[in-house]
Amino acid sequence: MVIVAVAGLLFSAAGTGAAAPSAWQYTMVAFSNDSDRDMDVYESTDGTDFTAVQSGAYRPPTGVVRDASIFRAADGMYYVTYTNGGGAEIGFARSADRVNWTFVQNLPIPYCCLLLPGTGPGTGSAGSSELPSLSPFTTKAWAPEWFIEGDRVSIIVSLSTGGGFVPYLMTATDPGLTQWSPPVPLTGIINDHIDTTVVKAGALYHAFTKGESEKVIEHWIAPSLGGPYVLDPTFRDFGPLKEGPAVVQLPDGTWRLYYDDYTNQKYFYSDSTDLLGWSEPKELSGLSGTVRHIGVMREPA
Repeated sequence: MVIVAVAGLLFSAAGTGAAAPSAWQYTMVAFSNDSDRDMDVYESTDGTDFTAVQSGAYRPPTGVVRDASIFRAADGMYYVTYTNGGGAEIGFARSADRVNWTFVQNLPIPYCCLLLPGTGPGTGSAGSSELPSLSPFTTKAWAPEWFIEGDRVSIIVSLSTGGGFVPYLMTATDPGLTQWSPPVPLTGIINDHIDTTVVKAGALYHAFTKGESEKVIEHWIAPSLGGPYVLDPTFRDFGPLKEGPAVVQLPDGTWRLYYDDYTNQKYFYSDSTDLLGWSEPKELSGLSGTVRHIGVMREPA
């Protein structure tokens, strides 16, 4: 039944795209194996070979800068959001040149998950329970990811009330990206998932997320950003103990998925023409062994 549902979603996804720019610029942000207090910035023309823009480009006033995600807003400024290690809040910073960054705010997310499965009492840093939460009060907010559609700016953030994590969607309500709508769960993705990122291809939304119970990367598909998401059972998960998926399109339109092989302190990528079949993973040359949980964006060069 799940395979039939996925096939139905794909069959209905006849999308069209505008002409692509002749050249692209890719920007990567990451903390490193050496420090989670500092964010490093890299750039590339092809999404494969990255060079440093600025090491230690940003250090928040307090806490850490883990799991950063980057995009460029309509005002021309670059924005990052990140796990700041402060419990139920996430951090924001901005820059005009990707080198000099200014702290914007730490955003508290006071509640999320009352009666939602996958957030009940768990064990370990992320928990592993499928029980519903009996409390609405957020204890952890991790791995926020930008999602931009038209003039709407949203983040997808993993929230926990003390057990497992569930991905939630929040949308900016002001141009300065300091005010946000209440969190709403991505329907379908429950039972302890973290590091969720979403890309849109044609009419479909593709979520890549780490399932904490097996600690593998999963692929989910939905007809709208909020869901309902259906698990793709054919997705190659690249093996256990992988996290931090980041997905971007290459200059030729191919999709690339980067992921953190965190126990081995290495970084890999795999490519796909359709977000379904994926190539044999390759190590990210020059940065594997250095970067952790990257964020990648592309823009016209």
